[in-house]
Amino acid sequence: MAELSGKAKAEYIRQMFTRLAGRYNLANRLMTWGQDMRWRRQVIEFARLPPAGRLLDVGTGTGDLAQLALQWDEHLLAVGADFTHEMMQVGRDLAIGHSICWLNTDALELPFDSETFDAVVSGYLLRNVIDVSLALSEQYRVLKAGGRMVCLDSTPPPQDFWHFPERLYLRLVIPAIGGLISGDVEAYRYLPRSTLHFLPADKLAGCMQEVGFKDVRYRRFMGGTIAIHCGRR
Repeated sequence: MAELSGKAKAEYIRQMFTRLAGRYNLANRLMTWGQDMRWRRQVIEFARLPPAGRLLDVGTGTGDLAQLALQWDEHLLAVGADFTHEMMQVGRDLAIGHSICWLNTDALELPFDSETFDAVVSGYLLRNVIDVSLALSEQYRVLKAGGRMVCLDSTPPPQDFWHFPERLYLRLVIPAIGGLISGDVEAYRYLPRSTLHFLPADKLAGCMQEVGFKDVRYRRFMGGTIAIHCGRR
């Protein structure tokens, strides 16, 4: 996997999430000790959606973020976009999956007019795209003026002695737990590697500013291995 790039990497990731679709949510809950949904709720809080607003959840997977937003406001227009059909099919079968507008599309080429959405959110998307700046530019483009982009993603912990346990957890514990639950050890070797090679939180904030986002802020969680970033158009 390490040598893959461009479209080959994108296809590898698509196939991986196709295999993981049925067990992905359970693995996330267990690997984060149940904190995953708390972080997702914070994403929706930070999005500050207006009543009956328009939300785009990019890389929606099974639609967790879109479903949380609809629980807060059932009158939202919530669009869940992902390039893995099988992940969205799992989401469609969940309690309020029928209330989401599902769309099979690429995060690097969103099929929406500019300034369409009041907020754009994502969970664990950016570390998997092949062009972070392009993905951010597309999210900026489809946001209305004043709208917010909020992303939840893993981030490499600092390279110091105090964060050695977090790096050990990523390298050893996550592959063990994820492989046991999903039966796909290789996928859960890739996911920690993608975290350790992803942009540090401050660098991701800088990329957001470069594409035009204002008031960029971020918070770290779980020993620096998770971050929520927020920016305004």
